[in-house]
Amino acid sequence: MKMALNMSSFLTMPSRVRAVLPSPFLAPSLQLPSSPSSWRRRPPLATGCLSSPSSSKPLLGSRSPYVVNYEADSGGRRMEDMKEKTREALYDGWDDERAAMEMIDTIERLGISYHFEDEISILLRRFCERNVGSEDLFTTALRFRLLRQNRFPIHSDVFGKFMDTNGKFKECLTEDIWGMLSLHEASHLGSKNEEVLAEAKEFTRIHLLQSMPLMEPHFRHRVGRALELPRHLRMARLEARNYIDEYSRESNPNLALLELAKLDFDMVQSLHQKELAEIARWWKQLGLVDKLEFARDRPMECFLWTVGIFPDPRHSSCRIELTKTIAVLLVIDDIYDSYGSMDDLLLFTDAVKRWDLGAMDQLPGYMKICYMALYNTTNEIAYRILREHGWSVVEDLKRTWMDISEAFLAEAQCFKGGYVPSLEEYLSNAITTGGTYMALVHAFFLMGQGVTKENMAMLEPYPNIFSCSGKILRLWDDLGTAREEQERGDNASSIECYKREREQGRDGEMDEVVEDEACREHIRGLIQSLWVELNGELVASSALMPLSITKAAFNLSRTAQVIYQHGDDNKTSSVEDHVKALLFKPVSSNGHAQQITMH
Repeated sequence: MKMALNMSSFLTMPSRVRAVLPSPFLAPSLQLPSSPSSWRRRPPLATGCLSSPSSSKPLLGSRSPYVVNYEADSGGRRMEDMKEKTREALYDGWDDERAAMEMIDTIERLGISYHFEDEISILLRRFCERNVGSEDLFTTALRFRLLRQNRFPIHSDVFGKFMDTNGKFKECLTEDIWGMLSLHEASHLGSKNEEVLAEAKEFTRIHLLQSMPLMEPHFRHRVGRALELPRHLRMARLEARNYIDEYSRESNPNLALLELAKLDFDMVQSLHQKELAEIARWWKQLGLVDKLEFARDRPMECFLWTVGIFPDPRHSSCRIELTKTIAVLLVIDDIYDSYGSMDDLLLFTDAVKRWDLGAMDQLPGYMKICYMALYNTTNEIAYRILREHGWSVVEDLKRTWMDISEAFLAEAQCFKGGYVPSLEEYLSNAITTGGTYMALVHAFFLMGQGVTKENMAMLEPYPNIFSCSGKILRLWDDLGTAREEQERGDNASSIECYKREREQGRDGEMDEVVEDEACREHIRGLIQSLWVELNGELVASSALMPLSITKAAFNLSRTAQVIYQHGDDNKTSSVEDHVKALLFKPVSSNGHAQQITMH
């Protein structure tokens, strides 16, 4: 079941940007699912420093079709004033490292760190080189988190001074609530074999929960959010939107930072609306959903994914181009999942593997337009990458689509034959059908930062960071959509595969009955383990992948939870709530909004 958004009832948009949106974003045809749906799931009808990572800034010129013009009006000039005040405050922090670290942390949470990359990089490099022997728990954990998440070398043994002779954290630390919260946030950046961080996660979780009834309401809310969803797992753009509200309620906020964050959020939101307009024009011209009535019409949901993957406003063209690929992927999934016959699916898979227009001759009519859309969109993206970055990548891009078509076919054959794979078999194929490999390979080249022949060679086979991110996406997808899909009799999910494994013994006979909630809890545990494995990419001493694509892979995993968690726990916000907050509702007091009228 699809649900049309009644945007006149709850969405507002600044009048200054409403004019750029064409009819697909101002008409009842704009639709979002009432429950999460994936890119492919059809909804119901502190020690010594080694070397610091290089700081690279994408150019702003032709690489992005839209650039935020901060000088265009009085708001833009005011932003420049606030940015200068913030730079001065960062420089003042040279002599007060704790204050500087707290300011960097606040800047990153507010989503405005891209304005101060050079200043932050200089300070982080300095933090990396300093001796932290005398620091308290709060500062040690904050330093660790800031350095680790930006891929500076920092070892978990910096927390050894807070542990007793038995390798346990000292009980006296529980009196330092701010330090405990800081340690809890840092613990979620632990990688495999960092037992001290695993111990810190459990130690802080238990004691923070016990202390919550005694906390002031504002701080209790903050601790509750951290326990439910730690900072490291939050979607950056959504965190910025939420933290602007939270920071404004603090007793002594930095008013320059707060004003800058509000102005920046609204300007970037305006940029996103222009990007949506570009996507809407492309989608309408493509005409897929006009010709294929069974296909999903989801340009806005696809765009929400890319806002999560590329929160930096300078990646405008990346968001636009990747949205196109996800929108096409949804249609191809619908063909394999619900419309095409097995004979037709074999023909389509063969045509994608051949990758030439002559292969269209063998296809039925409804597949020809989809094949042409895939072929042209991919080649146009490859041309953009060649023009802007100098890399010829048609072979790399089309390989991802060949892999997807073969994986879709394997899934369809399993479903037709009534075969339920093992959980391992399921995930191996589902990473591909979920679109992660396709999305991250395209993102790697679209961003173009740090691309070399050496790391291009690492894309085949796909790197482990892509696989971990893809598994997290697929598992969250299943947690969010499995109940409805099971009712419709769709393909097996990870929950069903695990349940079948547990219930059947080696001889194939029924050994036990496993409750669905126990299976879901196991899947949540797998996601936590995958995050630990993913974190290993932040500490790999010989990491060749650029920081930009590493962040994109992490961001994809974070966005998956945002999209699907409501389906697993309806107490969390829905996709509609996120769309409203990120794309249409301004935060500045001077962001005059106009109600959208639907007819």
